[in-house]
Amino acid sequence: MRIVLVGPPGAGKGTQAVRLAEKLGVPHISTGDLFRSNISRQTELGKLAKSYMDAGNLVPDEVTIAMAKDRMEQPDAKNGFLLDGFPRNVSQAQALDELLQSKGIKLDAVLDLEVPEEEVVKRIAGRRICRNDSSHVFHVTYSGSKKEGVCDVCDGELYQRDDDSEDTVRKRLEVYHTQTEPIIDYYKTQGLVVTIPALGPVDEITKRALEALKREKADSE
Repeated sequence: MRIVLVGPPGAGKGTQAVRLAEKLGVPHISTGDLFRSNISRQTELGKLAKSYMDAGNLVPDEVTIAMAKDRMEQPDAKNGFLLDGFPRNVSQAQALDELLQSKGIKLDAVLDLEVPEEEVVKRIAGRRICRNDSSHVFHVTYSGSKKEGVCDVCDGELYQRDDDSEDTVRKRLEVYHTQTEPIIDYYKTQGLVVTIPALGPVDEITKRALEALKREKADSE
């Protein structure tokens, strides 16, 4: 299957993308991984992207699109893929459509992970990271440390990243509503959007998504 995964920051896209890709037997293609891979391998696209990033500028759509095109043409993506973080806006969605049409293929579904805005703020703003080891992550509401402000694993100081402050989260949500959310309406006109309530246990959300994809595939056949 060829799937696009969308949803606001804090919706659990990264977690669900990995799980769904594994269940469906297709590669998980994330924008972050594409950038890191191209930059570390010093490809021409990676060098170009880095030049914009080093200057503090956004990487142009055409560079992101070219990276995604190159990745989708790899052998492991021949029978499908799950896109996470791409397309990020309507122009990228249109470019993706054109690319797929040129190959005689199309998307099977656009999975929209739906989470109430206040829950997104609560999820992200409540995260606390250990200064000694960033893999030690706690949450003031859902998985707090035994001693406030102290890591259970190594006794390191727990802190809130600047990116996780409530003001920053709300700004990120504004960007999502302005730039990325319009692609949901774009894909709705093509009958591709499948909305999944993304509250609850991780396993349950994965199950909902797989069942919805199964129904979508059956309806299109």
